[in-house]
Amino acid sequence: MDTKAVFAALYSVCEENAAFFSGGGKASQGDAARRLVDSMKLIQEHARSLEPVISSFAAVYHHFDFDPHIPANGYRSLVKVVRCCLLHIIHKGRYITANRRSIFFRAAHNAGEMEAYCNALCQLRALLYLAQRLLHDNSHGNLFFQDESGLSESFVREYASMHKGCFYGRCLGFQFTPSIRPCLQTIAIGLVSFGENYRRHQSGIGIAASSFFTSGKYAIDPELRGAEFERITQNLDVHFWKTYWNITETEVLSSLASMTSAQVKVNRALSVPAVPFDLPLASNHRASVTIAPPSAHIGIAPVQMRLISYDLREGQDSEALLSLSRSEGGAISLSLGLKTKRLPSSPCLLIHFHGGGFVAQTSKSHEPYLKSWSQDLGVPILSVDYSLAPEAPFPRALEECFYAYCWALRNHHLLGWTGEKVCLAGDSAGGNLCVTTSMRAAAFGVRMPDGIVAAYPATLLTAYASPSRLLTLMDPLLPLSVLSRCLSAYAGNEPQTEKQVEKVSTLSLVRRDTALLLRDFRQGASNWIQSLLDPNRASASNAVRKSISEATISSPHADPPVPSDTSEFPTRKLSVKSQTCQDLGSHNSSTSQSEPLLSERTPEDVSFFLSKDADPAMTNDLSSLAIPPPAREDGSEFGRRDFPLGFQPLRSEQLAEMRVESSPVFKDPYCSPLLAPDSMLKGLPPVHIVACALDPMLDDSVMFAKRLRNVDQPVTLCIVDDLPHGFLSLSQLSKETREAANVCAERIRAAFTHNDTPPEPRKHRKLERTDRGVTLVYTRSEGRE
Repeated sequence: MDTKAVFAALYSVCEENAAFFSGGGKASQGDAARRLVDSMKLIQEHARSLEPVISSFAAVYHHFDFDPHIPANGYRSLVKVVRCCLLHIIHKGRYITANRRSIFFRAAHNAGEMEAYCNALCQLRALLYLAQRLLHDNSHGNLFFQDESGLSESFVREYASMHKGCFYGRCLGFQFTPSIRPCLQTIAIGLVSFGENYRRHQSGIGIAASSFFTSGKYAIDPELRGAEFERITQNLDVHFWKTYWNITETEVLSSLASMTSAQVKVNRALSVPAVPFDLPLASNHRASVTIAPPSAHIGIAPVQMRLISYDLREGQDSEALLSLSRSEGGAISLSLGLKTKRLPSSPCLLIHFHGGGFVAQTSKSHEPYLKSWSQDLGVPILSVDYSLAPEAPFPRALEECFYAYCWALRNHHLLGWTGEKVCLAGDSAGGNLCVTTSMRAAAFGVRMPDGIVAAYPATLLTAYASPSRLLTLMDPLLPLSVLSRCLSAYAGNEPQTEKQVEKVSTLSLVRRDTALLLRDFRQGASNWIQSLLDPNRASASNAVRKSISEATISSPHADPPVPSDTSEFPTRKLSVKSQTCQDLGSHNSSTSQSEPLLSERTPEDVSFFLSKDADPAMTNDLSSLAIPPPAREDGSEFGRRDFPLGFQPLRSEQLAEMRVESSPVFKDPYCSPLLAPDSMLKGLPPVHIVACALDPMLDDSVMFAKRLRNVDQPVTLCIVDDLPHGFLSLSQLSKETREAANVCAERIRAAFTHNDTPPEPRKHRKLERTDRGVTLVYTRSEGRE
């Protein structure tokens, strides 16, 4: 349905149901009927304000696409999420219309559903208003606000106070493909249960056991789950997230994942001694450069890696390689049956850097799709287990990834590789490290990789606002508060050790946990039965609903001005904590001149804005939609007047502890490659980016692709629809995530073959979107051949 048809259907279904439940008959009696009528009327009110805004966005958001063939940017994503919310409301409203006369119709349950989506629509209305504010400053095709103050600061402040629980309860994952929602619900239930028992036990098994006992109430009560999810994401520190995300590293879960993934001949964890060695220069093989071992923050230590190969190849069972193997306490990871055939070395090697927000996970969590890639591509894969923040902040991970890359070039005979072609691949934080490792290779003058494949990479680690980053308000896997803590840890601003609290033994809590389990199930079952039998049972969300304004968004503006910094970029100066960054451009004197250090560059060198000249056509298109910061009245309350007079989003009862610190580390090009000067980007190999349309970091990918295109660098951008950030880690859970993982594999194949035209997957057809299916958008390349 087009936009007009969607809103017409919404008005029709809401008016019909509101008339039915307020018609004076038996159906209009009771609190549930009143709640349904109030929700329907409020939904219509929000929709009337949203309709002209959505139509206006649809007319201008193409200005921010990478090119006409790749319709993707944060403005499109916001409109798509709003549209998806409207479609869910229409679907739910039609269900109510069809079943409201049935004796089995649960009025209270359906009232709760409509209230949840009404709350979500209210918050989305607020996000679209902030997006209109962004349009005023991003009028030349740029997607990021140019400062960490002003509108960026305003968004952080709004995030801290806006209600987010509605997106984590009944509406959890509504914007994604239906097949992924059960997985997201399981993750959410596990997260809140884990968070309730965090710091109470001495061992991980104690947390897991107690979490299992207490998960029942969160599975039964979505409102409770949403409120607890919001509390956890807003208030727990990076050490909690590090512990939770590393659950996939446990022996039980990793063994289950291994059993369901492809079986490979070689899966060997390696510990490479950190010693200096010489590597030939790319421009002059007679000269060499000394590759120093990583030393930042935690001193010199072995670099951890994992070699995965579907086939056993020459050198992979050598004594030299086996001497580097480290035990993981599990099954033998190198299959050497008597009849195992040893194949010749592969002409290609894939070096992989895993994601995890720079703070969590290892290659073990990413084994399933790496095994599939090794099988499908027929190449060995070397995955680097770089040291993690906050114990090892920037630039330690980059140092280790670069060292591992150089070590692989020097020791190709141990990896089952001829040394011919090598590509880098990574997701999220790993995508960032792929780009920055290549930039450092160029600075050192060593051989460059033949290609880079970055899946949903983080290319800008500053707190600059963008339309896609507004999605962090509702994203269950990448909330802004969690993202900011991870990035702060990578910059070295988070404490390296968590606050110690008194923990009790697991055995002493078994009796208590059993009692809690029985109590929770008893309470949940009682509430469910009550919702069936008692139509007068009030919803717990009424307290939240009271804060919804009855005015429309068309009211006159009464916003205060957003304070802004007149300087485009502050002076870049490395902090004492990150002085180890200064060695990133230094190397042996036998090399060519290295890239200048960050502190030596002028602010203009690292500006990522693409155009400073206004486009008259675009300015005219945006003028009717963009909203400038209104004049602030003296004495007005700054935090509560960022929206039109008469409208306020729902506010949270639990304010987030948001500390988005501005660090010079974030503006280092080796940390935020989007801020790199043109001279550094011109040295990169062909870059293939796979991004998610609903990812809060979508604009990172789009803007980085634009920057590469502007300096005539080969780049392709591929957009995967309806999947969340981190879909590679979910590749075993649905058909859509497997399809998306295969898209990444095809990009890797193109990188090895230097084919800039994205091929169709061999085993998968292109999917057409009908209602809520997944679309794989294949794109053409830009740049020189």
